[in-house]
Amino acid sequence: MIEFHGTTILAVRKDGRVALGGDGQVSIGDTVMKSHAVKVRALKGGKVLAGFAGSVADALTLYEKFEEKLDRYPGNLPRAAVELAKDWRSDRILRRLEALLVVADLEHGFLISGSGELIEPDDGIVAVGSGGNFALAAARALLPVPDQSARSIVQRSLEIASDICVYTNRHISILELPGAK
Repeated sequence: MIEFHGTTILAVRKDGRVALGGDGQVSIGDTVMKSHAVKVRALKGGKVLAGFAGSVADALTLYEKFEEKLDRYPGNLPRAAVELAKDWRSDRILRRLEALLVVADLEHGFLISGSGELIEPDDGIVAVGSGGNFALAAARALLPVPDQSARSIVQRSLEIASDICVYTNRHISILELPGAK
């Protein structure tokens, strides 16, 4: 699988909520170019969350394509994800895009890549990017802790990843479903 430097994205599902967060660092090589980027967004009126690792322009293209799939298959995140993965792998232009997407709603969470991966982890935790494995390990350790919400797990796990990964910082953006009341 492709590994991207310069970001960490993490989605966690727990107790009927899902939180998706990302750090704000953008790096080119060993230079930090920006520290307050937002790499997560809500789609379809706040019913789906998405985050990316990789090229920003490519990710924006993929967000647009994914929203088209969500329009075509309303309320069916798995089908929209499958259709995006198929198009991404087979389309001559799309397959050159260099990004990974994490998408989630209240019932499903997927990692989608241009090389054909479409993975829905068993434990409801999805992580990508250079600090993804650190965030994933932290989230798995925190998931069974009773007083930890999906949001607090994402926050703390991304903080832990930022302490370990030089391509991840502590400017963290988190979105949550259902939205705050």
